[in-house]
Amino acid sequence: MSTVWPTEITLAKDKRALRVAFDDGSSFELPAEYLRVESPSAEVQGHSPAERKTVPGKREVQIIGVEPVGNYAVRLQFDDMHQTGIYSWPYLRSLGEEREARWAAYLAELEAKGLSRDPVRRR
Repeated sequence: MSTVWPTEITLAKDKRALRVAFDDGSSFELPAEYLRVESPSAEVQGHSPAERKTVPGKREVQIIGVEPVGNYAVRLQFDDMHQTGIYSWPYLRSLGEEREARWAAYLAELEAKGLSRDPVRRR
């Protein structure tokens, strides 16, 4: 499989989505919440599938930084201070292509675990 390269990576003005276009003409708008809960970081993914975490409460999360990592990825920083995920070009592409199925699986995980997309409100 040949690697497709991004031709454009743009953070939406409201910081709630990342738009990624690739050199094969495909493009995806990836919501910040989706990118956060699917972070490739060990904090979220664990070191094996059994360690993967379901991340609740990120409905309102924003992307506050997009930093290049070499010529193969970007590091996203979120306003909840999560910044350890390195999103490679192939991973961003797969998030775009598999968005519907991944999102449905995430929502099912939340429901099964009694968790919510809404942040916990402090009193």
